[in-house]
Amino acid sequence: MSEKNRDGKRNARDRLAVEREKQKAADKRRRALIVGASVVCVLGLAAVIGVVAANAGKDKKSDTSGPVVSPSGATGKDSLAIPVGKDGAKSTLTVWEDFRCPACQAFEATYRPTIHELVDSGQLKVEYHLVTLIDGNMGGSGSRRAANAAACAQDAGKFSAYHDVLYENQPKETDDAFADNGKLIELAGKVDGLDTPAFRACVNDGTHDTWVEKSNAAFQSSGFTGTPTVLLGGKNIYADQSMTPAKLKQMVEAANKG
Repeated sequence: MSEKNRDGKRNARDRLAVEREKQKAADKRRRALIVGASVVCVLGLAAVIGVVAANAGKDKKSDTSGPVVSPSGATGKDSLAIPVGKDGAKSTLTVWEDFRCPACQAFEATYRPTIHELVDSGQLKVEYHLVTLIDGNMGGSGSRRAANAAACAQDAGKFSAYHDVLYENQPKETDDAFADNGKLIELAGKVDGLDTPAFRACVNDGTHDTWVEKSNAAFQSSGFTGTPTVLLGGKNIYADQSMTPAKLKQMVEAANKG
């Protein structure tokens, strides 16, 4: 083989080696860019999640300023609870609910007969606290409007019946049908004696809106994580996966004997 051919092959190998090094360097830079972009995406996603988490449960229309008009007979701290049952009942069930909340509707459907039985027999008093969690999470104003209407029903002495009607006619979580005062007034027709000029004015004027917002603010500052939150004698019982209506009845009866 001539010297010229050997030199040509060496030059070819050298050029190939140089190209390989260049390719390795390019691959390294590309990997670095991919990793960097991934980190940026993760950080960006984390920031978005952080914003969503920070705003979860906050009603964008929350405004607790101005006069608070509590519904008739409201009790508890700042008169934020609507009581159902006899004052002399030994046991008290505290329920934080949102009329747009599907889990609240499921709780009501399952436990309502037992709760009514215990209330009617004088064994249990229920204190309802109304919140606007779904308005804050999903947008809209149906939670607030329905809660105001329920407070108006309390003024008329019809809270319990109207409360049940609202849950029996609850729209889908993504359907803000309760934001329509006309719908809330229409449902009042299902409760004898509730659809009156006074009730309609209370609903349309948002008489208890600020009271509802104050109740929601109390929920937000309570440390509770969702609705429904159900307390018996101050103890959170609904978080117990083994809880059933029969067990609730046993707990109330046992507490009343103590």
